Amino acid sequence: MQTFDSDGVAIAYLDLAPTGDGTGDPIVLIHGFASSHAVNWVNTQWTKTLTHAGRRVVLYDNRGHGRSQKLYDPEAYHSNIMAEDARRLMDHLSIERADIMGYSMGARISSHLTLAHPERVRSLLLGGLGIHLVEGVGLPLGIADAMEAPSLADLTDPMQRMFRAFAENTGSDLRALAACIRGTRQTLSKAEVGQIAVPTLVSVGTKDDVSGSGPELAALIPGAESFAIEGRDHNLAVGDRTHKQAVVEFLGRRP
Repeated sequence: MQTFDSDGVAIAYLDLAPTGDGTGDPIVLIHGFASSHAVNWVNTQWTKTLTHAGRRVVLYDNRGHGRSQKLYDPEAYHSNIMAEDARRLMDHLSIERADIMGYSMGARISSHLTLAHPERVRSLLLGGLGIHLVEGVGLPLGIADAMEAPSLADLTDPMQRMFRAFAENTGSDLRALAACIRGTRQTLSKAEVGQIAVPTLVSVGTKDDVSGSGPELAALIPGAESFAIEGRDHNLAVGDRTHKQAVVEFLGRRP
């Protein structure tokens, strides 16, 4: 991976050339909480799918995650600040405009990026985040407490255990993740969501109890499409085959 300086924060990224026939249009991938570019996009074959479909794929580790710099002040993880990391990466790579795809926390960041810099976003793909973009503030604060617990064995709440185990399995910096949960808790109003004016796809698993309704969010965004990832929960929906197919088809028909 390469790194660049995003207003004093070292961000690690990959820039992958298309391998199949296509336009070479760039797409920026923004991963979810406690994940990384590898866990969210490489291991799930998203990078292979998108480069094979003729896309230039740019992906990176969010601040506090993966190989990017770890920060421990919750204020450093405001969604608008994290969105600027994506915008600066586009600047660094001289990408004027790109499709933006985020999953879970990455979808929240993608939404903030789209509102702040609509001229930089060709289309918006929101995975693993539905109406909780408006009606929720991300994962429960108890997840931050779970990151700071002495060990996984000290936790009894199923969601706390799930996220702590996931963070440990990905080798994450638990203290940085606790700060991230506390800092990236911004919602958008219905009016703000209604200002999103780029082609948008909202994809949520039918067994996802974290994201909120995908169709409800899509209904607030002019012209947005909703895709149900059948039989998948929050963790399994991201790499689902039908999810990939829906995204590639959406990209193929958007202006």
